[in-house]
Amino acid sequence: MNKKEKEDDSMVEKTIMLACSAGMSTSLLVSKMQAAAKEEGKNYEIFAKSTADIDQEFRKKTPDVLLLGPQVAYMRATVQKKADEAGVPMDVINMSDYGMMNGANVLKFAEELMARG
Repeated sequence: MNKKEKEDDSMVEKTIMLACSAGMSTSLLVSKMQAAAKEEGKNYEIFAKSTADIDQEFRKKTPDVLLLGPQVAYMRATVQKKADEAGVPMDVINMSDYGMMNGANVLKFAEELMARG
């Protein structure tokens, strides 16, 4: 196995999807989470989408965890059903961590959800 193949094998360990109303308001949080993951030496694919795109994303590639933005917490039951059907752990991001854009805390929360399965 050459060096390039070895790098490709370890490119992405886990996939973390954040969902909000338009997929835009979480982009800064995604950046903060990516920075925290990089600092911890973790290769995570972290991205944000609109809640309207969840079904489409699940068809493309099922994430390892789904986090809902607090502004769409009212959709929890609907999204939880989709997540359960896909076998994806899901929860709502803590409002304080979201408001403070605390990427490290939200990353830790995502990891805890993945560990619980």
